[in-house]
Amino acid sequence: MSNPFEHHLDKNPANYQPLTPLSFLSRSALAAPNHTAIIHGNTRISYAEFYSRSKKLACALAQKYIGPGDTVSVMLANTPAMLEAHYAVPMVGAVLHTINTRLDPAIIAFQLDHADTKVLITDREFSSVMKAALALAKVKPVIIDYNDLEFPQSGEALSSIDYEAFLAQGDPDFKWRWPQDEWEAISLNYTSGTTGNPKGVVYHHRGAALMCYANAISTGMTRFPVYLWTLPMFHCNGWCFPWTITMVQGTHVCLRWVRAKAMYESIVANKVTHLSGAPIVMATLLNAPDDEKQKIEHVVAFNHAAAPPPAAVISAMTDAGFELTHLYGLTETYGPATINEWDADWSALEPAERSAKRIRQGIRYVALEGLTVKDPETMRDVPADAETLGEVMFRGNIVMKGYLKNAKATDEAFAGGWFHSGDLGVMHPDGYIQLKDRSKDIIISGGENISSIEVEEVLYKHPAVAFCAVVAKPDEKWGETPCAFVELRPGASATSDEIIEWCRAGLARYKVPRHIVFAEVPKTSTGKIQKFKLREMAKDA
Repeated sequence: MSNPFEHHLDKNPANYQPLTPLSFLSRSALAAPNHTAIIHGNTRISYAEFYSRSKKLACALAQKYIGPGDTVSVMLANTPAMLEAHYAVPMVGAVLHTINTRLDPAIIAFQLDHADTKVLITDREFSSVMKAALALAKVKPVIIDYNDLEFPQSGEALSSIDYEAFLAQGDPDFKWRWPQDEWEAISLNYTSGTTGNPKGVVYHHRGAALMCYANAISTGMTRFPVYLWTLPMFHCNGWCFPWTITMVQGTHVCLRWVRAKAMYESIVANKVTHLSGAPIVMATLLNAPDDEKQKIEHVVAFNHAAAPPPAAVISAMTDAGFELTHLYGLTETYGPATINEWDADWSALEPAERSAKRIRQGIRYVALEGLTVKDPETMRDVPADAETLGEVMFRGNIVMKGYLKNAKATDEAFAGGWFHSGDLGVMHPDGYIQLKDRSKDIIISGGENISSIEVEEVLYKHPAVAFCAVVAKPDEKWGETPCAFVELRPGASATSDEIIEWCRAGLARYKVPRHIVFAEVPKTSTGKIQKFKLREMAKDA
C-alpha cells in the first residue's frame, strides 16, 4: 500500500530550497539596510553596503572564471575583507579556504597545492611568509593584494591587483548562485597536521546553515547583537559566526590583533554583547596591566572552547562582567558541537561541586543528532558511570563531508557510522560527557593510564600557575612518566619541589609529574597548547 503523504507531494522550487547561509546576508540587507554590519577602526559598513560589496567581489571572481569546484584561498586577519570572502566566494559556487596566519611557508604551500588554489587574497601583514610559500607551491593562483586601509601594513604587495580595485570591477547587482544541492562544499579548513601533512576538512552549505541557527540559540542571541572578533575567522570559519551574526543582523566588530587594550576599548565603546575564544583570550584580558583595563558596566557573553579554565579564572571572568558558556568541538564538526547547558540548580552547589559541573563538555549542540562515548574497538557505548573511558563520537548534519582527496582517512574517521573524534572521555549518569584526554596524550606509566588533563586540572589550581601542559617523557623503568611544563603568572614564583608537593596532595602518587619544566608553553594562534612540541622537548628535559 502506497503512502498517501508521498503521492503527488514532490519537492519543487516552491516548497524546497537547498539550505545555505548565503541567504542570511540578502535578508539582513532587506530587513536592516542601514544598520551597521561591520565596524573596523573608524570604518562603518551598513548591511546594504556589506551585501553590495560581497556581490561585487563575487562578480569580480566570476569574471576571472571562478566557479563551482574552484578554490579561493585567503590569508587574512579578522578584517572586512575576510567577512566579504565568506559570502562572495560561495556566491559563485567556489570553495573558501581560510589559511591559518601563523603557519610556516612549507605547510601553506602544501595547502595551496592540495586545494588547487585558483585565486589567493593575501594581506600585506603576511607578505613575507606568503611570498616564501608561493615560491614553494606548484600552483600559480591569481593573487589579490589586500592592504588594510584602517591599519596599513608595511609588507610587500605580492600583486598589482589591489583588493579595492578588484572589487570595483564587480557589479553590485550581480545575480549570485544559489547552491543546486545543499551538500555542495562551501569551505575548506585544514587540521593542524601535527603527525604529518594536514587534512583538508570539507564543509557543506547545509551544515553551515544549521550551525548558524544552533549558534544563535546556544549563545542566547536575539536581533542586533554586537560581536567582537577575538576568534580567528580562519579557525573553522570562525565557528560559522561570520554567517551567524549576519543572520541575526548583528554587528561584526573586527579586531586585527587580539590585545587586551583594544579588546577592553572595543567592548566598552561598542557595547559588545558577545565574543568567543580559547582560555588564552581570558588570560589576556585578566592579566592586562591596570592602565589597559576598563570597567565593563554590562554583561558580555563569552563562548569559550578548548580546555575549560580553572575555577579561579572562571570566578575572575564572572567578576569582570563576563557570562561564560563552555563549548567543545573539532574542525571536523564546524567548531562547537557540544554545550555545557547549565542547570540552575547547580548554582546552589558547593564551589567544588559547581566547578566539577562547569568543566564538563556537556550535551549535543542543537544541530547535532548524535553524541556518545564508545569503545572504539567494539563500538559499544561505555557505561554512563563517569569512570569508564571511551572515545567521544559524533553523528549528524554538522559533521564534515570528509577529508579532501583522502578516502582512507575519511573511511577511518567514519568507521561504524560515527565520526571518531580521537578524544577520550566518560559519560556521566545524567548524559553529559567529559573529556579526559586525546588518545595520543594518554600517558601509560608502568601499565597504568594517566590522564594528562587530570594532572593539569590539579596544576591549574596552584595560585602561581598561569598555563601548564603535561606530556609523556620516555623512561627506562616505567616506559614513560608525566612531565609538566609550567608557565608562571607575572610576578609569581614557585619551585619544582613545591609544584610536585602540590600535585601529591591532589593526585595518586603514580600520576604525579616526576619532572617540572618552567618555560613558556607553546600555543597555536587559537590558543591551543601544542603538545606535539612539548613531547619533543620532554625527551631532553
